[in-house]
This record gives sequence, structure tokens and C-alpha cells, in this order.
Amino acid sequence: MKLLVSGTDTGIGKTVVTCALLRALHAQGVSVLGMKPVVAGINALGDWDDVEQIRAASTVAAALEDIAPYRLCVAASPHFAAAEEGVTIQKEVILSALDRLERLAEIVVIEGVGGFRVPLSGRLDSADLAQAIAAPLLLVVPLRLGCINHALLTAEAVAVRGLALVGWVANAGIDPDYPRVSETIETISVKIRAPCFGVLPKLAPGQSGADRIAVDRLLAGLRAHQR
Repeated sequence: MKLLVSGTDTGIGKTVVTCALLRALHAQGVSVLGMKPVVAGINALGDWDDVEQIRAASTVAAALEDIAPYRLCVAASPHFAAAEEGVTIQKEVILSALDRLERLAEIVVIEGVGGFRVPLSGRLDSADLAQAIAAPLLLVVPLRLGCINHALLTAEAVAVRGLALVGWVANAGIDPDYPRVSETIETISVKIRAPCFGVLPKLAPGQSGADRIAVDRLLAGLRAHQR
């Protein structure tokens, strides 16, 4: 099985949710692998933080070239970063890597880059890639002012592409002072007709958030989409 983690924007905690999900699935006895097909921006040590976190949360080892086929140094929109580095992001490369990962683990959790419609090249964006991957989609929504509109617009774009939105996760750690958490969760769940599988608070060092994911319900949703 495979699951695509997308989001309403960049910097909203997709990697945190992806890693929490990988660890929650592992706790259920499922072998899991994380994938970040496109990552942009290195740290001071020359590493990609998102990729290292995903590899640490996975239960199966795989080649870095398959886990993260496109590793870009510039912290920018992928199409800018790729152009500056003389790289053309191709979905065929990503799909081949994903195929190899699916042979290694029961579930591959694929973290998208940026929001759902981020350009990857002049002809390809992340929504096109999502269509090619053809996995059920889990949406990450940061609970903050404006998030309802962003969630509804993203869910609409997902539906237009003919993709299955299996559910969503709320990241309440983005704005711990946001006052309408429960009301916002109810509004989004009703409007997009997809369940909320978890609410992540601001995590302290050492916390993964795995215990905040309703992984049984999520697995049931994934299996339903396989039928």
C-alpha cells in the first residue's frame, strides 16, 4: 500500500506528520518506508533535514536515491531550485523509485513538497505527480487563521484531479494560541467530507506525535480504497 501526505502550504508540519504516521504504523506491526521524492534546502551540515527524519522513522532501509530521488540544495520552490542546479524533475524517475520502495515495505508513506500545486518544472507540478502516483491522499492542515479556506481549496483541487482524500490531520502546534480548534476541526471535516485522523500539539523534544494518530481508522480507510 501507499499513502501520499500533502498539505495546504509549505512549512506546516508535513514531515512531522509523516514521521508520526510512520511510527504509529510501526507500532501496529506494519513495515513502513518513508519517501520524499523532491526536497529543497540543505542545513549547515549539508544534509536534508526532512529526509534524515523520514529515514529515522522508517522501519526498513532503502537507498537514499530511492527515498529522495531529487535532493536540491537551494531552499526555494522546487522549480526554481531545480533550474538553478540544472536539474529537470521527471515523474518517471520518481515512479521508478517508488516501485522499488513498494517491494521493500508493506506501506510506503510519500511526503509531498510544499502545497498541492507547487511547480516542479515548466510542465510538471506536485498535483500532476500526485495523479501519477495514484495513492490515497492525507492532507495536513495547520490550525491557524485562514486554514479553513486553504483546506477547502486544496480538497477541491484534489477532487478535480480525481484523487481519493482518505482524511486529514490537524497540526495545532503551528499556532498554539489558536482559539477555535474543535470548531475548526468540525467545520473542515464536514465541508470536505473526510475524517480527521489526529490533532498534533506542539511537540516537545523527543515526542513523535505517533500516539495522536488514529492509525486503526486510517488503515481501515486505506484498505477500503484498495478494494
